[in-house]
This record gives sequence, structure tokens and C-alpha cells, in this order.
Amino acid sequence: MLVTTRLRAAVVSAAACLLAVALVPPFGGASSHREAPMISQDPAADATDFYMFKSPDRADTVTLIANYYPFQEPAGGPNFYRFGDDVLYRINIDDNGDTLVDQAFDFRFKTVVRNGNTFLYNTGPVMSLTDPNLNVYQTFTVTRTYSNGNSSQICSGIVPPNNIGPKSTPNYAALAASSIVSCSDGIKAFAGQRDDPFFVDLGATFDLLTIRPGAPGNKGGGHDDLSGYNVLSIALQVPIAKITNDGNVPTTADAQFGVIGGWTTAYRQKVKVLNGDGTAGTDGPWIQVSRLGAPLVNEVIVPLAAKDLWNASEPKDDGQFLAGVTDPEPARLLKALYGIDIPPTPRNDLVAIFLTGIPGLNKPSVVKASEELRLNLFTPVTASPNRMGVLAGDNQGFPNGRRLVDDVVDIALQAVAGGTPFTPAQNKAPNNQLGDGVNQNDVPFGTSFPYLATPTQGFDHTFPGHRAEPPVQ
Repeated sequence: MLVTTRLRAAVVSAAACLLAVALVPPFGGASSHREAPMISQDPAADATDFYMFKSPDRADTVTLIANYYPFQEPAGGPNFYRFGDDVLYRINIDDNGDTLVDQAFDFRFKTVVRNGNTFLYNTGPVMSLTDPNLNVYQTFTVTRTYSNGNSSQICSGIVPPNNIGPKSTPNYAALAASSIVSCSDGIKAFAGQRDDPFFVDLGATFDLLTIRPGAPGNKGGGHDDLSGYNVLSIALQVPIAKITNDGNVPTTADAQFGVIGGWTTAYRQKVKVLNGDGTAGTDGPWIQVSRLGAPLVNEVIVPLAAKDLWNASEPKDDGQFLAGVTDPEPARLLKALYGIDIPPTPRNDLVAIFLTGIPGLNKPSVVKASEELRLNLFTPVTASPNRMGVLAGDNQGFPNGRRLVDDVVDIALQAVAGGTPFTPAQNKAPNNQLGDGVNQNDVPFGTSFPYLATPTQGFDHTFPGHRAEPPVQ
């Protein structure tokens, strides 16, 4: 069971009280790939996914991963993918449940060109991060800021090149691993290209919420439309005692500051000036242009007219998005297309799952309803993770944080259909069997920080590289 009967009753009661400030993120296609009109035209600042989980091999730390720049075709030269020098990338932490940023980690990048008189990204094999054959490269800094204004640079490093091919990057895995840097307070940091870890049947989802080969979608057969694509990742591994509000490692599930909330944001300066010589300049205050916490929010639940506003908003203001939430469109589509018996509106059952945290699992002792990814730092690491997370009794999984293996599409699809213990009348087949037919990433994840898989190589990438999930026998 997800929660006890007594606890379930308490959750539903609390959810009803909190609905007035709710924003319910039930289901979407890709977590945040091209999800809003403005950011879809600005891929370098477009956050695709945010992950937050206790590190499986270092359970005294928490890993934070923010991915940017969606749909990177690996052979995309001669100007390969890079972070924006004019973008401020940030990972935000709410360590007391009040929706405000208590700690922030800022990543800034600078591009260096060794020789502008060649078109080549690299002029020979790249054997190290400082190899002179790497003609175009980026450096980065990480700055930590607290809500009291205290700020300091905690580390700096070099971004590994894109994974070009066997001649250019012959030992890419080792090259990328060498870019992991040690920061102050025992923190590790990484910034660079990785395999896109999200898995979803985009083609079917956005073809009017098609489930192939047919509902409920729990027999495989889906197309992983992100297979073979890469992203740019920023990642941190932080000792738990260095990220909690009171500086302690939680020793019980109900520790006062044992739950943290997290999300990623990107910023551009307000003014951009295009010069007549092919250069550009920026000036003015930093303006938030991208935001992502829990997956699958802005993709479909926020109406088209409000999507850009969502990317500019903060968790403390989430009540403004109530209008499109109490009767979520994806639920109505499931009923219209597949005749699924969905719970009646207003959908109070989704509030605890996605907005406040689940009592006894990942709800802070004091909390304001808002869209954040929430993680209980006491929850033990699961030796054999279940892709369905909390719905399968694996309490370390989504929505208690988010691991790379968590199948957030299937989890959220079942939640919007009411296939959870919070709505007993609908917790039945097919509601609690729904899925998109894609259950895992196309390549295995790593066993050590930053855990993301090596990016697909440009030289041997066959496009389109979409993988079909084998049918379940």
C-alpha cells in the first residue's frame, strides 16, 4: 500500500484544504522538451529535466541534476552544442517548505577559441581536457548563494567536448570522468554533454494522446523517441549535512528539516543588442526564462497562453495557475478517447502527491503548496529500484524526489486517471495499468556520479535512432 488507511484519510482531508492554492501537474509528453513557445526558440536555456535523489553509492549525499538543450543530434557539427555564455543556470533549494529559495547553485560558462582561422572544433584527437587539439572549449564556475545574501565561488572546471567520434574523442568516457571537480564542503560538480536520460513515446503522446499498441499501454511496444539524442547536464553531489536547513543528517522520516524541495531555473539579461559586425552584447538585470521542478507540468497542464508566464514565475506564486487545474485536460482526454472512469472534479487527490508532498513520506513539517520536486533525505536507498517508484512501494522513487530510472510518464498517467490508493474507486484496471509502452532508457545509467550515460557518438549514430520497447510476453 502507498500509505495506511488512516494516513490516506488525512492526506485527502489536507488536500481539500490546500486546493485553493494548488497547481496540479498530472501528465505530459516529454518532461520539458520544447514545452513553451518562447523557450522552444532558445534551446541553450531550455531545461528538459530535473532530478534529485540520494546517491546510490554514497547514501550520505544527495545528487542534483539539471538537463538543458533538448534534442541534440550527436553529429551536429561543425558548431557542436554548448552552454550559453550569456545564460545563468541555477539549481534552487527550498530547505524549509516555505516555497522560497534558501540555497542556490549558479553555473556560469565561458567559451574559449584557440584558433579562429579554422572551421574545426578540434584539430586532432582530444586526449585530455587541456589538449591543444581541442580548438573550442568551455570553462565553468559554480557559485553558492544563501538567502541571507552570503555568496562564494565553490569550484571551477573545464567542460568536456561533445562526443564526436573514434578519431576525435577516442576515450570519451575517461575524458568526461576527468572533468568532475571537487568543490568546497565535500561537494562534487559536473557540467557537460550526456545521453538524454528521459524515455517517452513522444510521437504517440502528442498524436492526441495515443497509447500504442492500445490501452492500457503496459505491454511494451512504445517508441522511445529520445533514444540516441543528447543533452547538456549540470550536476552536483552534495553531502546531506551541507544542504539541510539545520546542518543535520535526518535520523527519522519525520525530522523537522528532513525534506527539501528543488527546481532548476535559467536566466538571460533583459537587454540584447545585435551589432553590425556579427557580434551581440547583453545588459541589464537577469530575467528568468525557464523553470522546471517536478516533471510534466508546463508541458500540457498549463494552458498555451500561460506557458511563458509559468517559465518566468516562482513557486510562491503558483496559485495564479489554478484555473486550468481542478478539471485537468489530460483526464478528460483519457475519458473521451478510452472511456476511462476518471475521478470526479475537483481533483483533490493530486494535491498531496504533487504539491505538498505525501504525509509520512515527503511532506515537510511546515509546507506551502507549490510546484517543487520534494525529497525526504532520510528515505533509505533502494537496492533494486522499481521504475514505478512510490506506486510500486519503492518509497525512494518518484514522487519522493526523482531518480533517473523512474518512469514518470507512466506514474503520472496512472495518477491522473486515479489509479492510486488516494482514489480507491478508480484504483483498478485499466487506470492503474496505464503507460506509454516505454519503460526504460535506451542505454544503461552509470553507477557513480554523475550517473548519466555517456552521450551518443556522432560518428556512429544512425538517425533516426528511435528504439522500440520489446513486447512483454
